[in-house]
Amino acid sequence: MTMLGLPGHITTCLFDLDGVIIRSTHLHNAAWGQALGEFLAWWSEQDGRRAVAPYDADTDYRSYLDGKRRVDGARSFLASRDITLPDGRPTDPAGAPTLHGLGNRKHQLSDRLISERGVAAYPGSLEYLRAVMDSGLKTGLVTSSANSARMLAGAGIDGLFEVRVDARTAASEGLRGKPFPDTFLIGARWLNAEPRETAVFEDAPAGVEAGRAGNFGYVVGVDRMDHAPTLLERGADIVVTDLSHLLTSDVH
Repeated sequence: MTMLGLPGHITTCLFDLDGVIIRSTHLHNAAWGQALGEFLAWWSEQDGRRAVAPYDADTDYRSYLDGKRRVDGARSFLASRDITLPDGRPTDPAGAPTLHGLGNRKHQLSDRLISERGVAAYPGSLEYLRAVMDSGLKTGLVTSSANSARMLAGAGIDGLFEVRVDARTAASEGLRGKPFPDTFLIGARWLNAEPRETAVFEDAPAGVEAGRAGNFGYVVGVDRMDHAPTLLERGADIVVTDLSHLLTSDVH
């Protein structure tokens, strides 16, 4: 499997979407920035509440939100500001002061940004994905996004994955989100693959942790945000800045 930069026992590849296959991280960051900015402004206006640090697009998305389900990401971010909100319900109105309300507002905003700006696949990721398929390996998509079908179609790559596990799958199957390995494990199962013969491709620390927690055979970190040391620390076997770089790498 040297031509793919993978160990020889790998038969299956599970790819994250945002930041690995599709260039969309900046849209999610912007959507979270607006949703959380609106909430923090409201929070600080309430009587007797202290002001809290505003959303920092350079650090907060990477540290608390990237790769996680919306509710889990909102919880992590708010905990960094010593704020606790009830989970609420999935049907909470967008912007309601609950974790689901914040998540729904973020989803509303990211949906709008995707419509306005569109999304595109990374050329190097497409090159690598096609090489994986040409080699006869099985491919699956495992993402925390609820917009995965729309983004795949928008990027013109909706026919490249044999299975897709996304936020809707996690909700219907009762799966925990990353950094728990549940979504990757069901993706491997749907492809009739054992974790030990499956490679995971992730750009988020939470996703890398999920790959390691699931005892997957190889975990590839994709460094789009200059955080290679963090990806290695969380359990990546190798870190590349573009998947095409694996086509010329040796695995020892």
